[in-house]
Amino acid sequence: MAEAVLRSLRDGCLEGEHAPALSIQDSLLSPLASHAFRHFLTSLLSLVANGKSQSRGIVLVAFDRSPSFYLDLFKSAGFDTSTFDKGTRILDCYTDPVGWKDAVRQSGKNSLITLVKNVKDVDKLLCSIVDLAKEFSGEGKERVVVAIDSVSHILRHAPLSSVLRLLSNLRCHEKISSLFWLIHTDLHEPKVVGSFEYISTMVASLEPIVQLPDYANGNSGNITSLEENYSKAKFNVRLKRRNGRIKLFCEELLIEQDSVKFSSVPSISSVVTQNLIPKVQFNLQLSDKERMDRANVVLPFEHQGDGRNIDIYDGRRSLGDGGNDPSSTKSGGLLGQNKLSNSNNNQLVRGEIHYIRDSDDEQADSDEDPDDDLDI
Repeated sequence: MAEAVLRSLRDGCLEGEHAPALSIQDSLLSPLASHAFRHFLTSLLSLVANGKSQSRGIVLVAFDRSPSFYLDLFKSAGFDTSTFDKGTRILDCYTDPVGWKDAVRQSGKNSLITLVKNVKDVDKLLCSIVDLAKEFSGEGKERVVVAIDSVSHILRHAPLSSVLRLLSNLRCHEKISSLFWLIHTDLHEPKVVGSFEYISTMVASLEPIVQLPDYANGNSGNITSLEENYSKAKFNVRLKRRNGRIKLFCEELLIEQDSVKFSSVPSISSVVTQNLIPKVQFNLQLSDKERMDRANVVLPFEHQGDGRNIDIYDGRRSLGDGGNDPSSTKSGGLLGQNKLSNSNNNQLVRGEIHYIRDSDDEQADSDEDPDDDLDI
């Protein structure tokens, strides 16, 4: 659930551990990951401002949106200028990512914003993030949260190995409490997406509410479904615990007037169970008449209530109980008898079964004879 993800980012890491990392994924069929990213960003800023987070501030690496967009976002979320001035630093990789605009200067010389003109140099980008983190804590042990609004944009300028090394170095850095990023899965090969999932402790993937099998046809039904997918999505979370276990959560993400709301949906296990029920063309239930007919069926070897005395040795009595002797033919001792009557000469044919336990301390298998329903 979204609250569990937010708690993990808020609590950060323990001494000697790597920082928790969240990878938020979406695609063109459900392009709502940016809303989820902003939700976690503003929620963490609120926790930082109230002193309820391990981190002292947030370093935002802006590739997809301009710094002014995020400043307006903080204002619309109800934060005053002093709050995000104190709690955020923005690394501007949006304005001039490759240094083509030599005349561009840092807008208004805002102390919150640091301009980056060469995002291809990933090592220098790492140093810039760490330098901004030190502005919150100096040489102390305070940590910060790092938020990257699009690693898909970084991959346009730097190779995959360099980007993965950047994220791994951030996770193990002593100044980093937690980090999260956004990636558009349909822009990359599955192995690229899997690489980011591997180095993350949490994966939040957004899937469309309504599947569009005829998406390319553009019929009216698909257009309606497409509009619904642009306001709702399935928010699937895979959370790796410290003990190695993985938990799966599923919620519904809903966009209402630029605000994000999460609501619960049936658990994944119940959905899987329903999907495993076979779809057959006949009724598997029994009618009342069929139940009565089944109850009247006479089963083989079942006692038919003919009045014979049933006394089967249950394995719990020792040799000395009741004066029974292994050689005795009396019913109820260690012997089981089967008297067969011969109609011609009236002779009795007897069969005997001798059972001797290893010791009197031997425990019985159960309190009831498992074969007491057999007519032997």
